[in-house]
Amino acid sequence: MDDLNPDEASTMTAETTAAQTAEPETDLAAELSRILDGRWGDVRRRLRAHDDVSRFAPPTKPLSMEEHRSFTTRQLLALTDEDFASAGLAKGMGGTGDFGASVTAFEMLGHGDLSLLVKAGVQFGLFGGALANLGTQRHHTAYVPGMLDGSLLGCFAMTETGHGSNVQHLETTATHDPSTDELVIHSPSPGAQKNYIGNAARDGRMAAVFAQLVTADGESHGVHCVLVPIRDSSGRPVDGVTIGDCGAKGGLPGVDNGTLEFDTVRVPRWNLLNRYGDISPDGTYTSPIDNTSRRFFTMLGTLVRGRVSVAGGAGAATRSALTLATRYALHRRQFAAPGGSEELTLMSYRAHQRKLLPAIARSYALMLAQNDLVAMMHEVAGHEGDAPEERQRELEARAAGIKAAATRHATDAIQMCREACGGAGYMADNRLTALKADTDVFTTFEGDNTVLLQLVAKGLLTEFQETFEDNSPLAMIAFASRFTASSILEKTPAAGLISKLMSRAPSSDEDGAERHRGRQVALFVDREKHLLEGVALRLSKAAKAEPADAFRIFNNAQDHLLAAAEAHIDRVLLEALCAAVEDCEEGATKELLDDVTDLFALSTIESHRGWYLEHGRLTPVHSKAVIHDVGVLCKDLAPHARTLVDAFAIPDAWLGAPGLLDPLPTGTDA
Repeated sequence: MDDLNPDEASTMTAETTAAQTAEPETDLAAELSRILDGRWGDVRRRLRAHDDVSRFAPPTKPLSMEEHRSFTTRQLLALTDEDFASAGLAKGMGGTGDFGASVTAFEMLGHGDLSLLVKAGVQFGLFGGALANLGTQRHHTAYVPGMLDGSLLGCFAMTETGHGSNVQHLETTATHDPSTDELVIHSPSPGAQKNYIGNAARDGRMAAVFAQLVTADGESHGVHCVLVPIRDSSGRPVDGVTIGDCGAKGGLPGVDNGTLEFDTVRVPRWNLLNRYGDISPDGTYTSPIDNTSRRFFTMLGTLVRGRVSVAGGAGAATRSALTLATRYALHRRQFAAPGGSEELTLMSYRAHQRKLLPAIARSYALMLAQNDLVAMMHEVAGHEGDAPEERQRELEARAAGIKAAATRHATDAIQMCREACGGAGYMADNRLTALKADTDVFTTFEGDNTVLLQLVAKGLLTEFQETFEDNSPLAMIAFASRFTASSILEKTPAAGLISKLMSRAPSSDEDGAERHRGRQVALFVDREKHLLEGVALRLSKAAKAEPADAFRIFNNAQDHLLAAAEAHIDRVLLEALCAAVEDCEEGATKELLDDVTDLFALSTIESHRGWYLEHGRLTPVHSKAVIHDVGVLCKDLAPHARTLVDAFAIPDAWLGAPGLLDPLPTGTDA
């Protein structure tokens, strides 16, 4: 299962044989770790020093599905002793209002058992988030304490079998009966079955059910959330509720995903989470937001914290995998150079460096961008009353983009790490197969990545102004016809820095121009700007030619929308790295982080060489120079590989996988 051969070994030079023989640069790693840890570094450091690491760790031996579910439930209940969840609640609800600390703590769970991360996310983030953000004082008083201490385990019942991501058109109904002042919850068709619901199959006692709210006059007021008991005190389904078990999945064996169906289940009107819409005893509907579409997007926007947490958890799992694969590459030896007697470490090979080091650089960018996202979320969540709508929309778009980027990187990088460790990576004890299986679904839950990327592009086209007013293809085309991309930098945290770097960019035909930060930034911004303007122009022209067929026009432009969104996210990641370098004091840390930034920038440009060549942004000569520079950067960073992953500061007890971390005894083959 090894991925190198004697022919590759013959290309090794003296300088590569020395790669990774040095001890870790402890002080340098600690300083990088401080930068990566960000604003809530104290939360990370406290959890790393926790005296009971088993509280977050996966099982030490293989378990059956039922055993793993039971194990994860016990871990979840033990987690209630921590302040993870209460930090994410406002002070008026019994929390501390340190929303950034709460999300950072949940991110750290991604280094441990991902079943626990997801189950905790369902309980505290989704179910708890619905209570906190969609409910009012009556719900906070009655249910939040039980949600926090685990005495009330809940579900978040949004997804339906027949509608998936199309939440606005869910079929489940919640109809008010004024004669009894109750809401009648009903699944009118097989497609209305709530599916993949975490905590439903085994542990949930109450579900936050998203349904079309219908008043007695037959008028629908759009999707709202209603609390529905699904099990009684003995654990049996309540009358009218049918609970199914999704069974074994490709990963996350400790999460009890299930299905829910409702046959005219009656609950008190009081169970309506009524922050954004309420019904009086006589059946009159009222809402502080008149527009149905705007009300729907406002309600969903309050739940953005779950998407932020998924991005963080995916990033943590990826950093664990990269640490395991890198440390294995530092001691695993294979083939000697011609004339040499000692076999080379895997990290001595350029092919191996090119696998791991660009992925590490991208993880640095994602972690820094995630820190910025968490800070933005903390600011929006901390507003007294509702946050400004424009800032909320901006947060939603940024969260969608970072989630899509982080989860795609997790899927790609963890698979690469498994391959980079050969047969050792395929052993269950070494965790990489579990990390791969458990994170695979991250690309499609808490928002399918394709849908999220479209949300990012739409937000850019409309500059966050009216996405919540009208999300139709026709409206998007109308906005696009008025769009110019001249202001795409105005809403970014580091806009001033980016503009300054671009102003210093050398001429594109100068030798070595691609190693200049201003030139790198200019290439990223140019790609984003060109793609966005191209989408706008394409939509505008098509609309003039075929004004009656808005959906087909928009559908034909989807691939261009996705490309524009990806270009935007790449620029946001580079921006985060540039800001971190700018904030560093002169010295070894800044020099190393500067090289990491170069590697991220140039490896990203390299992956899009076709676009840059097609559009005349790179000449063939400069394109080849980019390839060369990526190789040189990998060679230069290889001696610091251990330092770069040590900066993730993941305790060995969390990593497990002794077969990857520890050198083999002399004379033992892998």
